[in-house]
Amino acid sequence: MRNRIQLLACALFTALAFLTAAPAQAEIETTDLTGRRIVLAEPAHRILIDDSRYLVALSLIHPDPVSLLSAWPRDINRLGAETYRQYAEKFPAIEKLALTASSAGTFSVEQVLGAQPDLAIFSLQSQPGADDIARLEAAGVPVAIIDFFDQPLENLEPSLRLLGDVTGRRAEADAFLAFRRAHMDAIAARVAAASGPRPRVFLEPHAARTDECCASPGRGNIGNYIEFAGGENIGNVLQGVTGTLNLEYVISADPQVYIATGGPHMEGTAGLLIGPGYDEKRIRETLARVAARNGISGLAAAREHRVHGLSHQLLNSPLDILTVEALAKWIRPDLFPDLDPEKTRQEINERFLAVPIEGTYWADLN
Repeated sequence: MRNRIQLLACALFTALAFLTAAPAQAEIETTDLTGRRIVLAEPAHRILIDDSRYLVALSLIHPDPVSLLSAWPRDINRLGAETYRQYAEKFPAIEKLALTASSAGTFSVEQVLGAQPDLAIFSLQSQPGADDIARLEAAGVPVAIIDFFDQPLENLEPSLRLLGDVTGRRAEADAFLAFRRAHMDAIAARVAAASGPRPRVFLEPHAARTDECCASPGRGNIGNYIEFAGGENIGNVLQGVTGTLNLEYVISADPQVYIATGGPHMEGTAGLLIGPGYDEKRIRETLARVAARNGISGLAAAREHRVHGLSHQLLNSPLDILTVEALAKWIRPDLFPDLDPEKTRQEINERFLAVPIEGTYWADLN
């Protein structure tokens, strides 16, 4: 009996010594784009997002991004139906996620609380008001603001780092950001060393979705990428991040490069169909239709055969390096004859993404 008591005492002492020696799990502390301090007791695993493309961001740093979510806006048009099918096929739990309003919808505190998230992540350009955020935080839901849309050149890195911090995947976020930075730096160096005037560029988002012309990025968003890649964005006359240009102004600016964005959300319109599910023939047919519109067909870009199409699903995403590389080849082919966005896409698929991006995301009319 005495021996049994001694053995039990020894075992208890060993267990207590192990627990004492084991370090307590440190809480997670980070800061969002607005300077808000976010403190979590452990990595978030019930995140609410207001833009489905944040799922792609999480896919870069986690093997099962859907497992991190409690709610999403189910704005499948932003992903594309085929891309959504790929996620649902690999992660069927996506079908059972709670629904919340998108960044383009009407915000509801009650809807957010009903999803019981341990963290709510909202977009900078459409974040809830201060009173609503205070109500969420008072109810025990931390709030973080990120941005891949308004000023992506400044905000993309801290936004992805935040996602890495709150999910316990900072090393994975840093690895992708180092990859992206190396590619961005290589482009910036060639543009900085170039001389002469910059080509004038008109990028028309959701081109020909309606009869009206002409939507354009302004001072921010993809307009910043145009400048970064060596072009002159004719939409810089706009005061906001995005806006509308008068067709007469576009004609007078006579851009040397024209780029239309589109995607599966343009079905049923006269716009560009591009992305997974569309073959090269269909993409070029719809791009030709967009470029043949009154006013666009007479631009220098059309005369000089510098008309291109880009999937809108690549925007508002940390996959911006693919957009930048495509823009650089189109805007400054003299500087980037060896640039290969397709090779970059393949490496991202192999090294980072839980769900590879497949299909045609950029195209030339000629």
